[in-house]
Amino acid sequence: MQRQEPCSACAAGSSASRLRRGEVLGLRREDVDLAAGELAVAYQLQHIRRQLLHRETKTESSAATLPLPAICATVLRSRRDDQQRHREHAGRARQDNGLVFTTRLGTPIEPRYFHREFKTRCRKAGVREISVHTTRRTCAFLLVALDVHPRVTMQILRHSQIAVTMNIYGEATSTATQTALKRLGEQFDT
Repeated sequence: MQRQEPCSACAAGSSASRLRRGEVLGLRREDVDLAAGELAVAYQLQHIRRQLLHRETKTESSAATLPLPAICATVLRSRRDDQQRHREHAGRARQDNGLVFTTRLGTPIEPRYFHREFKTRCRKAGVREISVHTTRRTCAFLLVALDVHPRVTMQILRHSQIAVTMNIYGEATSTATQTALKRLGEQFDT
């Protein structure tokens, strides 16, 4: 069995927590523009009925061009360099499927393996073990804490319905609720 190597994928998955696991693994090199600092989310990699399928995202709102935070751009540059070294080392044995995150031989990374490796890396880093999907929820809660408007949060997370985003806002911490009520009260005191 070929050794899978998602270390850069784990870093990008945790950094770009706006992306779903399948979107990270389905990201094509042509969809990443490091010079412009953005990436297009258009494809996902899924394991369905014992097959790995690379296909378009499930809804129109899932497909989007997003700004690339500096930490993600750094990881993607490193990944590009790693792939070039792997390409040179593997020679003819290497496959080229155009994906950003692949094994050393260029084959797609199994989503289940990625999930397990992500948890392993959490343990090694000495942080609480979480799922890849939890990084998305964390991103959502951070956006709420930063007072990002729900419509903007919806676009960042690419939710298809505002109700999904608003459920996150409904779970805001009591501190956030107290702060909001205090600010509202201050408006009436003047």
